[in-house]
Amino acid sequence: MSDYYNARRTRNLFDPKSTEPFKVSRSKIDLFLNCPRCFYLDCRLGVARPPGFPFALNSAVDALLKKEFDIHRAKKRPHPLMQSYGLRDVVPFQHEDLELWRSNFKGIRFLHEPTNLLVTGAIDDIWTRDNGELIIVDYKSTSKVEKVSLDKEWQIGYKRQMEVYQWLFRQNGFNVSSTGYFVYCNGKTDREAFDAKLEFDIDLIPYTGNDAWIVPALADIRLCLMNEKVPSPAENCDYCNYRKAARDVQRP
Repeated sequence: MSDYYNARRTRNLFDPKSTEPFKVSRSKIDLFLNCPRCFYLDCRLGVARPPGFPFALNSAVDALLKKEFDIHRAKKRPHPLMQSYGLRDVVPFQHEDLELWRSNFKGIRFLHEPTNLLVTGAIDDIWTRDNGELIIVDYKSTSKVEKVSLDKEWQIGYKRQMEVYQWLFRQNGFNVSSTGYFVYCNGKTDREAFDAKLEFDIDLIPYTGNDAWIVPALADIRLCLMNEKVPSPAENCDYCNYRKAARDVQRP
């Protein structure tokens, strides 16, 4: 069994007595919004949720999309997908920090001084218009019969992800469009044979973000971390409900 399960984590924990900024990733913000108790157990007490299995195929799609868009970035020309959706004044954005912003362990950062929280996020891509306005882009991949959309309740996480990225770039002084795009790849299953090849339909889905919730959420996160009491579980948290059910069946 991995050491992950053998002991509580002792590093990267919030210390209410420390004056050092505490790093909060985009995913940790989403964790807090989904369940403050799971967030507190992770960031204050060092007991994280069990990790999910890596989505290797999704990662492969992301890597190939980045390579493809980088070809057009280097030549300062629009990708055909942009043109097919009428984005004729848009090209992939060139910047010396692009690879840093894409790095899962670094990303783009901003210290929110009122809460002393260092907010971070790793983006997939950035495009730009002729007027210099930036467009945040995120890659998604799936395989389903119906056409992809952002209509499912659980996809609120995708929308918040986009809004955090938009907020981070604004705080770093960039002019950012409120409309971002999801490059959504949907694996086709209606082919007669696999033939060692997986084909995709690719849709470009616009989303107009609103980052007004982020600063209040950071204030709530700070209050949560400073509290000595573990928060109540979210009603619909599968992890908290599992822990409760396991405790209940073990009681004499």
